[in-house]
Amino acid sequence: MLTKDYFTAILFFIIVTAGYYSTSSLMPKIKSDTSTSSTEFSIKRALDNLQEITQKPHYVGTPEHKIVQNYIVNKLQQLGLKPEIQNQLVINKKYHSSAYTQNIVAKIEGTADGKALLLVTHYDSSPHSSLGASDAGSGVVTILEGVRAFLATDIQPENDIIILISDAEEIGLLGASAFVKHHRWANNVGLVINFEARGTGGPSYMLMETNGGNKELIQHFRKANPEYPVATSLMYSIYKMLPNDTDLTIFREDSDIEGYNFAFIDDHFDYHTAQDTFQRLDKRSLQHQAAYLVPLLGYFAAADLTNLKSDKDYVYFNMPVAGLVYYPYEWVLPVFLLVLLLFTSLIFYGLSQEKISVRHLLKGFIPFILSLLISGLLAFFGWRLLLKLHPQYNELQQGFTYNGHLYIAAFSALSLAVTFLVYSTYLKKIKTTDLIIAPTFIWILINAAVLIYLKGAGYFIIAALSGLSSLAIYLLSNYGRKSNKLALTVLSIPVLLLFVPMIQMFPVGLGLKALVISTSIIVLLFGLLIPVFSDYSGTKTLGKLFLSLAIILLISASLMSGYNEDRKKPNSIIYVLDADKNEAYWASYDSEVDEFTRQFLGNNPATGSIDISTLTSKYNSKVKFHRKAEVKKIAQPVIEIISDTMIDSGRVVQLSITPQRKANILELISNTAIHFRSFKVNGEELSEKDENGFVLVNKINTSLLRHYLSGNEESLDLEFSIPENDSLKLTLYETSYDLLDSPMFNIEPRDETMMPKPFIINDAIIIKKKIALVLDEN
Repeated sequence: MLTKDYFTAILFFIIVTAGYYSTSSLMPKIKSDTSTSSTEFSIKRALDNLQEITQKPHYVGTPEHKIVQNYIVNKLQQLGLKPEIQNQLVINKKYHSSAYTQNIVAKIEGTADGKALLLVTHYDSSPHSSLGASDAGSGVVTILEGVRAFLATDIQPENDIIILISDAEEIGLLGASAFVKHHRWANNVGLVINFEARGTGGPSYMLMETNGGNKELIQHFRKANPEYPVATSLMYSIYKMLPNDTDLTIFREDSDIEGYNFAFIDDHFDYHTAQDTFQRLDKRSLQHQAAYLVPLLGYFAAADLTNLKSDKDYVYFNMPVAGLVYYPYEWVLPVFLLVLLLFTSLIFYGLSQEKISVRHLLKGFIPFILSLLISGLLAFFGWRLLLKLHPQYNELQQGFTYNGHLYIAAFSALSLAVTFLVYSTYLKKIKTTDLIIAPTFIWILINAAVLIYLKGAGYFIIAALSGLSSLAIYLLSNYGRKSNKLALTVLSIPVLLLFVPMIQMFPVGLGLKALVISTSIIVLLFGLLIPVFSDYSGTKTLGKLFLSLAIILLISASLMSGYNEDRKKPNSIIYVLDADKNEAYWASYDSEVDEFTRQFLGNNPATGSIDISTLTSKYNSKVKFHRKAEVKKIAQPVIEIISDTMIDSGRVVQLSITPQRKANILELISNTAIHFRSFKVNGEELSEKDENGFVLVNKINTSLLRHYLSGNEESLDLEFSIPENDSLKLTLYETSYDLLDSPMFNIEPRDETMMPKPFIINDAIIIKKKIALVLDEN
């Protein structure tokens, strides 16, 4: 017969295997092209296309942008389609951006007259150094190869299939806006499928955008039956609350068209950087995107897309083998009440039969709460301590370091160490029955909060049911102890499959500051598994082993905390010429001066920024250092006030800005709060007004407009009207990304361990100039 410890070791192995399988089964394996038919998605063909379109950065306004566009057009033509280029100037009021866009649009004609299916991704890369392999070259090649495989089947779709390879997504979702507002096919779209990336690896998550409920979209998704769905209504609920925008957002907000987003988000440190390359893209992530597109394209090519609206939401989650599981929100309350009733009944039964005692029941909360608190505090303050010990981590604005997965593993091991060590002193003092009650009760409390605040996490009730099952088996079962443990281990597998992936998902998605969520999940899961370890004599030894593992992992992470050619350090430098003062300075967004920036800033630069108003950035980053620089003779933009008149208690202004050099961005900062009754950019007008009759309201010292120059225009022409009482003071920042190549400067380039910092204006020459307006001067 097996001893208790050997039997527990077997159960522990089952638990570890289930945890490993929960993450390893999320993504498909790479298919060998030798076994791929012409009607199947070929990863090799997709990668061949990706390698071609990611040779160089190809953001709006670059020659490479046109090269990539021509390549995609040629590929669509080879498929027998007739792609067209939609040229359109667009203004996005939300992002205060504008540009001339060049969408690539094609259509596969359907046999019926219903709504069309739209496949969308974008082909522009992020300014100015990203190669755009994942974001969103992966989406481009997924659609190209997926459409090729579909056409090879010779199946005539019932619905039109529109292919939109959008432009200027990275600078304000402008291509999607151009299609929705101006393209003749936009009104017939019934569903959108969008492919994106926010890193270079990991599983692809399905995230929906809806104006109502998700019922119809979930039911159709289940019928399409993609083999590797990674989707939960928790992510759906959180996503709807956060300001995360993709091209699909434009369709939902501006045209009430709903759809699916598919995006992989791991290796976030590569996002929008020079490391978003063909070589660093996880091929399994690309295969995962294909695993969504192929079945969805086949299904929605014939599905009824005329009525996908619903006022009902479903709770849903993915499970290995079972796929997507779902049920109505309406079930959340009755299931919760049933669990609460059963839990209360079991407690009363246990007390009446003297199988549990109030005193020991309450004592059972001590190790569980202690484990939660200690693990959470170690994660919360531990990460902040690591930021102090390794200040170089602050340069990674994405919030996820190159060694981030080591830190997830380290704090997970530390959490297990704390929990095993804390419980080792209580397992012999308190009966297992009493110890089960605390985690079950806390899971029930969590579900009470879910019921009120976040119904999308309604499937958390499965964890409470697991704890309830353990309690019921211990109170009611006549089976032997080993039979109980085996049954409880098997019952825990669905919970492990569902929740273990979250340990990694939260810090990957939200940054390493979310490690505290991971450690909390570990303790919460451990609480449900207490019956498995309750009479194991080696819990203290396990605690010490996990503590040793945590220390080893932390040391390993520390040894890998530096930068090298594969994990480049992001840094920044800009040259700003104040044309009004005839002064210039160097500025950097970095937290410390390094070998590259020292040639501009010296060893003791001034801290902070010279300007009150600064250029905008995604994470509201501020200039950290600056230093006076030599004034260079740079051709300044010509600013011409065409007219500035008072009409009907309002002020109407026309002005023109013409660069005298190769510029990339013209950004206007409003130095006062301004209310615009009308606003035109090169003839394109904002039309939607708020309740006060204004098309645009701008706060003081914020960006009024960022106009991205694409080479299709010689000047920026603005026409707007404002109330006569509004003060009108503007500052122009004209930006070009040619600092490192300019012959005016003798710059030592970055070494192979460095790269331009993303999400900010970088490697740029900026001319700052106030716009003098006649009426203000009077």
